[in-house]
Amino acid sequence: MDAAPKKILVLGIGNILWADEGFGVRVLETFNTLYAAPENVSLLDGGTQGLYLVQFVQEADHLLVFDAIDYGLEPGTLKIVQGDEVPKFTGAKKMSLHQTGFQEVLSAADLMGGYPEKLALIGCQPLDLEDWGGPLTPPVRDRLVQAADLAAVILEQWGAPCRLRAPGEAIEPLLANDIDMQNYETRMANVRTGG
Repeated sequence: MDAAPKKILVLGIGNILWADEGFGVRVLETFNTLYAAPENVSLLDGGTQGLYLVQFVQEADHLLVFDAIDYGLEPGTLKIVQGDEVPKFTGAKKMSLHQTGFQEVLSAADLMGGYPEKLALIGCQPLDLEDWGGPLTPPVRDRLVQAADLAAVILEQWGAPCRLRAPGEAIEPLLANDIDMQNYETRMANVRTGG
């Protein structure tokens, strides 16, 4: 008898209102555009929800997180951290309120007996976190597809191979209210220029 597939959560965290802080959410959006994941894989825009994410983390057997992380590296550098190292990086250097919140999410899930068996973080070194309403900076934007591809590799290693979407394939958007990257950045550019 085959074991039930592992429940896998792919989580993008960050605040799209603060330039590169939105990396995690934008990679999740990019991943959804490029890949169709198996039924046992859930995609979640965690935004800045902090402790509200505990229940989702508890329910996951495996957790893959996208986030902007200050590794002290060149802006746009991607780094994968796995297992017990993940909490150290989500709280290594406070860049925003959600990072401390996510470290607390992992601790709370552990205390409540629902910590994921496997945990991976795909982080990107930001360039600018101060530009309210600003877009992702070029070095960070240039890493979205690469980060999504790395996620697909990790998911395949976890037994959940993803399928590249066909050109023109209908895709259900992850982000409602026109806050997907293209609509949001076009609207904010118009606000800034008075257009």
